[in-house]
Amino acid sequence: MRALIHNPYLDTLGGGERYTMAFAQALNASGYTVDVAWRDKAIKEQLGKRFGMDLKNINFTKERSRGDGYDVCFWISDGSIPLLRARKNFLHFQFPFKNVNGRSLLNKMKLYRIDKIICNSYFTKSFIDEEYGVNSVVIYPPVDVEKIKLKRKENIILYVGRFSQLTQAKNQDMLITLFKKLVKKENLDWKLVLAGGGGVGVGDYLNKLRKLAKGYPIDVLENPDLKSLRDLYGKSKIFWSAVGYGAIENKDPLKVEHFGISLVEAMAGGCVPIVYNAGGYKEIVADGINGYLWKKEKDLLNETKTLINNQGIMRSISSRARSDSKVYEYDRFEGEVESMI
Repeated sequence: MRALIHNPYLDTLGGGERYTMAFAQALNASGYTVDVAWRDKAIKEQLGKRFGMDLKNINFTKERSRGDGYDVCFWISDGSIPLLRARKNFLHFQFPFKNVNGRSLLNKMKLYRIDKIICNSYFTKSFIDEEYGVNSVVIYPPVDVEKIKLKRKENIILYVGRFSQLTQAKNQDMLITLFKKLVKKENLDWKLVLAGGGGVGVGDYLNKLRKLAKGYPIDVLENPDLKSLRDLYGKSKIFWSAVGYGAIENKDPLKVEHFGISLVEAMAGGCVPIVYNAGGYKEIVADGINGYLWKKEKDLLNETKTLINNQGIMRSISSRARSDSKVYEYDRFEGEVESMI
């Protein structure tokens, strides 16, 4: 049995690319010979290193195909509907596309060849189903929760995400401003750590962040390796996120978090999440139980102070966060993929 994987964004090495490689591994575990279509085979090593994945059984090929001659084709959509020609065809949406003429007659004809449309969250599904007139299924991304270990906790507030202000603004500058306000008012002995992917086009933003952080206990870490990142999850106490702040969720869903892999990773390390109340975050965090959802800046600051001043609450929510993160482990993902195919 043969399977083809197509993802036009592989070299961005983001959450969608991790999802793609996990799907490839799940197909391979189910007995498929898996080919990934990509122009440069060097991407295999980059993906394996970035995500800590063993991809030795996954083939990378320059050949372009719509699934001809394959038993399964798994295709990441860029908003368009491809005409796929494998025996079974799966179309995956990482983004909640809106106003892209999804219900056109041509798209409807192409959709007849699609066996299942898969989304990474119910948030994404709600927009995809409306835009394209379909009934998609949700398979949450797999997260290496078992590889993230609880460590001796330090007074660290952490955020992990790309240093980007493009399609989806991560708003690290806002987190720095709020942390400085917290330190000034409370005279805290805490540190803020911002970690994430850098790369082309983020230099100016990184310089801005480092300038804004100067003189405060704030670390800006560009492209930390996997071990360093997992150590940070294990020893940090609180996870902050302002992704989606300022966006109108229903009008511009691309600007909010569609799922939140780094959030789940932080929970696996025992971090208590305090994240913006929008998008996929709302599916992961039960407010006041395994973390907090905030809408106003003062709420984020007040919830942070509550945790700092009440270690009992901190420990209780941390424990529940770790437990709930196990919902997203790899075994669950592989089982759902195997069941679907």
